[in-house]
Amino acid sequence: MGQWTANSIWEAELDEYCSQYARMILGTPATPPARSALRVRDSAAPNQRLAAAEPVNSSRRRNRWGSAFLHWLLPHVEASDRFVLYRLVAADLTVLAVICSLLCRFYSGWALSRSAIPIYAVLVTLFGFSEGLYHNTSKEPLTVLMAASFRSVLFALGLVLVAVRGELSALAVLATAVLSFAGLVLVRRLQWFRWKHGASSHDDARRYVLIAGAGPAGRAIARALREDSEPPTIVRGFVDDSLPLSHEVLGRLDDLAWLTRAEFVDEVIVALPKQPDRALDVAEMAYRNHLDIRLVPDLPPGPWPTAGFDHIGPVPIVTLHREPIPSASLFLKRLLDIVGAALGLVLAAPIMAVVALLIPFDSPGPIFYAAERTGLKGSRFRCYKFRSMVTAADRLKEKLRSQNQRQGPIFKLEDDPRITRAGHWLRRYSLDELPQLWNVLRGDMSLVGPRPHPVEEVNRYELHQFRRLDVKPGITGLWQVTARANPSFDLNMHLDLTYIENWSLRLDLRLLLKTVGVLFSPEGA
Repeated sequence: MGQWTANSIWEAELDEYCSQYARMILGTPATPPARSALRVRDSAAPNQRLAAAEPVNSSRRRNRWGSAFLHWLLPHVEASDRFVLYRLVAADLTVLAVICSLLCRFYSGWALSRSAIPIYAVLVTLFGFSEGLYHNTSKEPLTVLMAASFRSVLFALGLVLVAVRGELSALAVLATAVLSFAGLVLVRRLQWFRWKHGASSHDDARRYVLIAGAGPAGRAIARALREDSEPPTIVRGFVDDSLPLSHEVLGRLDDLAWLTRAEFVDEVIVALPKQPDRALDVAEMAYRNHLDIRLVPDLPPGPWPTAGFDHIGPVPIVTLHREPIPSASLFLKRLLDIVGAALGLVLAAPIMAVVALLIPFDSPGPIFYAAERTGLKGSRFRCYKFRSMVTAADRLKEKLRSQNQRQGPIFKLEDDPRITRAGHWLRRYSLDELPQLWNVLRGDMSLVGPRPHPVEEVNRYELHQFRRLDVKPGITGLWQVTARANPSFDLNMHLDLTYIENWSLRLDLRLLLKTVGVLFSPEGA
């Protein structure tokens, strides 16, 4: 096992050869060369300032301090599960606060005092950690989750009672306990149902796994992950040298690097017992590409129920490497998206009403245009816009492709004959994109990120360019506020990847502010 724990030995040798197919993680460079700041130079636009971020080293240092503090503050969980943990805790705190506040508002005699509500909610979640409420919830029977929820509520109420020294009535204790317990169980089961039935294909927590080795151990792991996993896990397939290629066996072990990019893989599980050399090759390849790695260890026959390993189904497994993911910052980014999109829809409602009246008056056809776009990890979603073109615009696109003024797979005409009179005005101020705030609320998009490209344009990507799809698309981004008039697709791709490597919440806020200025600039949208 010694060779499997020597990740530090790899780093000095392998960083130099980091693959061009490496998975992109927000705020983490995919390639090792250090940069003092985010600066982009392009021969087509030498006078443009394309620097929009803090120095990379200081930003990364702040992220490390923040992650270390949260890791110390919260109970230990696997890195890949932290985003799920934050969501569960936030949901529980919200439900408890809402239930207690409603009781206090309408039935004050049945409720805790207002000052005790936040303390009570935090105590319930803290006891939830000790009672296992936030650990492997999908693998526990409903009765176990109910018992953990009940004990957490009971212990928290007990401490509150001690603090207020009997000022609460028995009716208030009973009502708070019953409704809190019911709310916790209901939220947890709704979350489980949502994951289990794939209600959210764009869910940030969804993970794609590739299994190296299609033998009995690998097949058992695949069955267990498909049947019962949290967060939801998609097994993309196997790589194996001994079995014929099929819809499940996607390639050979040497194909791992490009297959992980083509399938948007987050984790490789190495199930190659009695093949230590090949297993080491696979693990090194996965490490180079910034993938999580777990390994099925060689063990003598036997159930070994108390062995010091995790299990996937009946198979013992050991974690070799977890990529550091800024889960807390990603949670805050999602919170910013929800608050920003909801506020934007409310504030823009009068403008959207005027636009909705103007479009059919200007040209016949629907008010909204919904087109399929490619999002996170290649998922497809319906992207909504106000219609700014004639209704036959999609059919006319191929006829106009020879006049394309953009380089690479994307299509753009400055004087596009398909744009209506109202459409020119809508595009000038990007008002046609206001309905995409609904896409942000749904979770298909983010406020800031690479623009979502049409499916046919993504199909023209080269393999290494799929790294752009490792994050959610956005309404605005680094390219939109710095070089939107530049026809170079390579520059577009470079700016998008640079944004991913240097991402921070501060950068998102700065890009949102810059977007406002760009909308009213002479260049327009």
